[in-house]
Amino acid sequence: MTLPVRQIAYFVADIRAAAQAHHKTFGSGPFFILDHIPLVRSEHRGVARLLDHSSAYGQWGQVMVEFVQQHNADPSAYHDLYPQGSGRFGLHHLAIFVDNLEQAISDYKRDGVSLAQYAVTTTGTGFAFVDATATLGHMIELYEPSDGLVGFYAHVAAAAAGWDGQDPLRTLNSR
Repeated sequence: MTLPVRQIAYFVADIRAAAQAHHKTFGSGPFFILDHIPLVRSEHRGVARLLDHSSAYGQWGQVMVEFVQQHNADPSAYHDLYPQGSGRFGLHHLAIFVDNLEQAISDYKRDGVSLAQYAVTTTGTGFAFVDATATLGHMIELYEPSDGLVGFYAHVAAAAAGWDGQDPLRTLNSR
């Protein structure tokens, strides 16, 4: 079974600057920005941890591109690849949709790819980062394709269709 990549995500110091630079270089966008994305649950390597992060989402050809920054210093799947204070940033994960999130996490674990982060948004969307750094050099983000999530991906893609390049950064309310 082939699972198409739905998103390419980069961990960056500043989501707005990264989105603007990507747009200038590749023509991607527009980017929809969610600041301090609220979570009702977040666990890193099985331990409850605060994850205060913001993201910018835009369309880059046939795939969504995300820029994410973490505001707090707590351990996370982001800091697993790019330790707090290291000044290092780059590709963090590829996202795929799975039919059953719990089953996919279990399947990856069976194959030696451990769960790094599990979180749930206030809208009820669960997501997981499994740690494929040993084999691929990055995390894989897993989502079940709910109506809300699929609708958001469609909204971002539709905004890019025929877009004139104006207003590349668009802040959304996330709280």
